[in-house]
Amino acid sequence: MRSPIILALDADEISKAADWINATKDSIDIYKVGLEFFLKFGASGIAELRKNGDFEIFLDLKLHDIPNTVANSVKSISQLKPKFLTVHASGGREMVSAAALADPSIAITAVTILTSLSNEELGELGFASNAEQSAVALAKIAVTSGARAIVCSPFEAGAIRSAVGDGVTLITPGVRPVGSAAGDQKRFMTPAQAIEAGANYLVIGRPITGQPSLDAMADAAAAILKSI
Repeated sequence: MRSPIILALDADEISKAADWINATKDSIDIYKVGLEFFLKFGASGIAELRKNGDFEIFLDLKLHDIPNTVANSVKSISQLKPKFLTVHASGGREMVSAAALADPSIAITAVTILTSLSNEELGELGFASNAEQSAVALAKIAVTSGARAIVCSPFEAGAIRSAVGDGVTLITPGVRPVGSAAGDQKRFMTPAQAIEAGANYLVIGRPITGQPSLDAMADAAAAILKSI
């Protein structure tokens, strides 16, 4: 059985990220490379990480632009062969479709509502509906436009699963093991709760990478996997 944990490589050095991969590879198969890491180290940074062994990449760039620009952006990173590549669902049908058609081997992954946003903040931003209703609407648009995976809060996972069916992969940030600090996440569940809610994968960072040693990181990853 594949691990449902995706570890966020929010590291400021390539060597540190490589150490995290080596420490947790017994419990984790997919690693998230986010915008901060990619802007600092680029495609060569991912190539450097892959020298440490075979693993899959969740490339979390959250592309959001006109369709032609997004399509060309997807093509420009296709040589990295990410398993998942994020775009903002709010970019609309044409944008999501352009991303999906640019490289069908990549699972275009549509981000719905950021887990750092509360319902009150969504209202301030002009959303007419609450987080769940907005996320479901965005997910349905994205999937019918070619997205094969959705990023959503675990609180919206059940409703989105009902709306898009079992063939779509749901990836949830906003996951914190019991006893972990909330950080900047305002809507979160435990790993077991998120899987029960309908998630396929859980993006986890600081509860693992914030441990005081590599051995402690390995133990934390194993403990989370066991808890699911």
